[in-house]
Amino acid sequence: MALKEKAEIVDADGLRRIITRIAHEIVERNKGVDGLVLVGIRRRGVPLAARLSRKIQEFEGKAPIEGSLDVTLYRDDLSQVAHQPIVGSTEIPVDINDKVAVLVDDVLYTGRTVRAAMDALIDFGRPRSIQLAVVIDRGHRELPIRADFVGKNVPTSRKEVIGVKIAEIDGVDSVVIKELSEEPSPA
Repeated sequence: MALKEKAEIVDADGLRRIITRIAHEIVERNKGVDGLVLVGIRRRGVPLAARLSRKIQEFEGKAPIEGSLDVTLYRDDLSQVAHQPIVGSTEIPVDINDKVAVLVDDVLYTGRTVRAAMDALIDFGRPRSIQLAVVIDRGHRELPIRADFVGKNVPTSRKEVIGVKIAEIDGVDSVVIKELSEEPSPA
């Protein structure tokens, strides 16, 4: 089984507009940036949080604090993912007690990554609230988790995969939908 790209559902301009809109929504809901910490979930959530921070800086004149979170050791499927998992760094540069922490990720699917991220974040303190910003919500939740800020809702089948491509990691900005195909992948 191979993943075959089916369609591009968001281009670079669309992703830029999503980031801009989410940045405005975050500031509006939180009445500014004071006490706000944007925490990117590794991998693609980190550059997305940085983009949100830069966009907020543009129109507020002040950027929120940024952090990054690796949730590898908090996953409930760790034994299924890898025998020897690679753990990335976590950087939370401030005391998060009584702050508003906005977790940032690319795709919301089952909710398990977000649950792991909340567990990891709470090890650093007790935020006043935790909010969630995602580029794509594709449905199929297994846990009672919802995003506060969503770029686009994309209903998918379980045979489909959403791929958010970020220039900082992938060299291009886009969101694609891929489908499992019966064709063997090229060697």
